[in-house]
Order: sequence, then structure tokens, then C-alpha cells
Amino acid sequence: MDIFLSVPFLIFMPLLVSMFLISPLFTTNEIIVRRFSKGVFLFHFLYALLMLACFDTANPYISEIHFFGLDWIQSMGVKFIFKIDSISMIMTVLTSFVFLLASMASKFNIRANHKFYYSMLLLLMSSILGIFTAGDMFVFFLFWELELIPAYFLIGGKYNGVKSDDEPNAAQKSAVKFVLYTFLGSMVMLLGILLLHYYNFISTGVLSSVFGDISASRIPEYIQILISICLLIGFGVKLPIIPLHTWLPDAHTNAPTSVSMVLAGILLKTGAYGIFRFNYELLPDAFLTIAPVLAIFALVNIIFTAFVAYAQTDIKRIVAYSSISNMGLVLLGLCAINKPGLSASVFHMVAHALITCGLFMVAGIVYLRFKNRDINTLSGVAVVMPRLFGFAMVIVLASIGIPAFAPFVSEILTIISALNADFSDALKFAAVFSLPLLILSSCYMLKFLHKSFFGELAQEYEKVNDITIHEFIVLASVLAGLVIFGLYPNAILGMIGG
Repeated sequence: MDIFLSVPFLIFMPLLVSMFLISPLFTTNEIIVRRFSKGVFLFHFLYALLMLACFDTANPYISEIHFFGLDWIQSMGVKFIFKIDSISMIMTVLTSFVFLLASMASKFNIRANHKFYYSMLLLLMSSILGIFTAGDMFVFFLFWELELIPAYFLIGGKYNGVKSDDEPNAAQKSAVKFVLYTFLGSMVMLLGILLLHYYNFISTGVLSSVFGDISASRIPEYIQILISICLLIGFGVKLPIIPLHTWLPDAHTNAPTSVSMVLAGILLKTGAYGIFRFNYELLPDAFLTIAPVLAIFALVNIIFTAFVAYAQTDIKRIVAYSSISNMGLVLLGLCAINKPGLSASVFHMVAHALITCGLFMVAGIVYLRFKNRDINTLSGVAVVMPRLFGFAMVIVLASIGIPAFAPFVSEILTIISALNADFSDALKFAAVFSLPLLILSSCYMLKFLHKSFFGELAQEYEKVNDITIHEFIVLASVLAGLVIFGLYPNAILGMIGG
């Protein structure tokens, strides 16, 4: 079976298809483009599942690419190497699944520039897969920067998706804001990578940037802390950590629904993954010192953005701010620096990806039917769309941590892991005060559900149709994932050893 499994194929297949799709060789017929692209995403997801089925936690997938028999940058010890361990495997399958859902959600949200849109979606998928599987610091950074190109065009492109009614160029401005934030953060992150590469060589005599060859034990502690802070700034933009978060609500508001699903479901997780792979694994001593302070930032993420989310009236902005709040839980789990905390963080990344995909799908469907996302003027959606209301109600209940759904497991496990962190009282403080998240999230989510779906329906919306088969499949897939992982969390926790 191993002969059919290839890490480079898993990563670069979407990139190659993207290049073929955008070339003049491929047809411009939108139906063929859409069906071909969905077929590629489905094939990739099935291939990822095959690799998961054959995966052995004791023997991660490792693959190295040579250029004319040489390493990528041999004089610096930079190797084009990829490694898929337990956490990488989980994130790879999650990425493939979310992109498949996004491609299905694109049917009614994307009505122009189909070739360019799907090629950028495939390129973004390949870039994110490279981030999750990179085995070298500079390969990681290569894909981290490559992701900016498709993300910019997906957020700011004109695909007749959900756009802001306030400004005609709001989408382009949001895309530029995203690129500027990410690029500036990346430059600081690159400084941290260069310092780590240099001091690793000075202290060990090993000229290599492969993750497995990095040892920070002999690097002075103040240098480790400096490197860790530089890395955290870059990853904090993507996570995002307050005050580096302001690009996110604008990007979600102006991007098409399918793109919002990818941004919240996967792109934010690259920041958390970077913190784990660099700060948590490579710089454990520095991270132990910084973790109590970082836990306070996580608490601010959790509480502050929950209040901001309650004050919003745009459905997509409510979900966007709730994402920032939930990513604070992911950060808090990492700060616990124990096995339950790591398990909780990874599990909550999966649960949050499913929740945001479902919520943004609901928001997109409402906007397509009613041309409105303001909960103060929306009402009576449940009257004409009972099936959508059923899905929305269950997904909202899952998002606030009702038992039997995946978020309940990750939230409880995060709190427990933070309370068991013996090295700092700040973790226990953050754990205790993050409990109101359960109450705050129920407030703004139930407010959105009540104002949008209940009440009297305006006469002009009486002939609105309920969800289509495509929309039903997306929402049902999200709900199935939430229930399966809620009832059987060991499917993920067992892989991590939590």
C-alpha cells in the first residue's frame, strides 16, 4: 500500500491542478470548471483519508526532495523535506475536508471568474498543506509566504460573492489589510527563524534548519526569549492574538462565504500550528517563561472579543469575532504546556473549524436569499426556511458547548489542562476567568439565532426557497463531524496521545 502513498503528491497535486486550471489549455465553461474542481477536492480528501488509514503514529511520513542530487540550499543546510506526524496528519485531513466543503459552498456564491477563483483556491490549499507538513524552518516560511498570493485574490476578487454594501472597494481594502498585517508579521518571524538558525549553528556546530536538528538547550535564555517573541508576533497575526486581529473581521465581512469558511476553518489554525511547531517544540524553555503572559493574552482574546461579538449586528462579523474568541482557547491550551493541553488545542482546532464552516454557511445562505445580514432587520427566516433553521439551531447549540458535540470536549479539556499547569498561577487565573466564555458565547449566538430566525416575515420574502441539496450536504457534513467527534473524541485524542 505504501507505494501509492506520496507526501509530495498530497501537497503539490493541488498546485499542479491550479496551474493547469488557469492555463489557456483548460475550458472556460463554468459548469465544467466547477465540477472538475469539486472532483479534484473530493479526490484529494479521499487520498488524505487513505494516508490517514495507513498512518502509524510511531512511523511518521517523511519525504525529501532533491534538486539535481543536492539539497535546496546546501550551503545553509536547508533541505526541502516534509514530515507528517500525528498532529500534521490531523491538520492535513482537516484542511482537505474544509476545502472540499468550501468548493461545494462555492456553487451559489461564485458567479464569475470561475477559473481564476478555483485555481486560487487550489493554490491556497497547497500552500496550507505545505505549512502543516514542512520539516524545515525555511520550507515552512516559503509556504507561509506563498499563501499570501491566493489569499489576497480570494478575499479581494470579484466573484459576485458576499460584498460590503458600504464601500464598493471594501473587499480590495480588506485584502490589502490582510497582506500588510501578515507580511509585516512574517518579516519579524523571519528574523526569529534566522536567529534560531544562526544560534543553533553557533551552539551545536550543526548547520541545518531541519526541525529535528534544532536544539536550543545551549542557546542563552535571553536569546531564546527574543527569538520566541519574534516568532509569536508572526504567528499572532494569523491566530490572531489581540491587538493583531483587526484584519480578520473585515476580511470575513467582504470575502465570499466559501472563502470565509477557509479563512476561519483553516487559515487561523496555521498560526496556532506555528506556535506549537516552533515555540512549543523548539524553544520549550523560553515558552515556559512566556506562557503565563501569553495566557493573559489568551484570556483577553476569549473575553474581550466575546463582548465585541455580542455588540455586532452583521452575522458574519458575529462569527468572525467568535472565531477570535475561540482561538484564545486554543492558545490557552498550548500555554498549559502539558499533554492534555496540547490535545485540547488540537481538538478545539478541529471542532472550531467545523463550527465556523457551518455558521458561515448559514450566514451565506441567509444573505443569498434575503440580501441582508443585519440581525436588527432580519426576522422570520425560520418561517420559509425550516430546514436551514434546524441546522442553524443545532450548530449554534454545538458552538456554545452543549454536551455530545465536539466543542464541549475541547472546552472542558482546555480548562482542566490550564488548571493542572503547576508552573504558574496565571494559567489557573486564565482558566477560571475563561469559564464565562460559555455564558458569553451563548448570549451572542442565541441573540443571532433569535433575531434572525424568529419573528414576523416580511411579505416580500414569502416565496424564498429553503436550502438546496448542495447546501444540505455541506451543513449535514459539518453536523456529522460535530456529533462523531463529540461522542467519540478518542478518534483525535488517541492519535495525539491525550
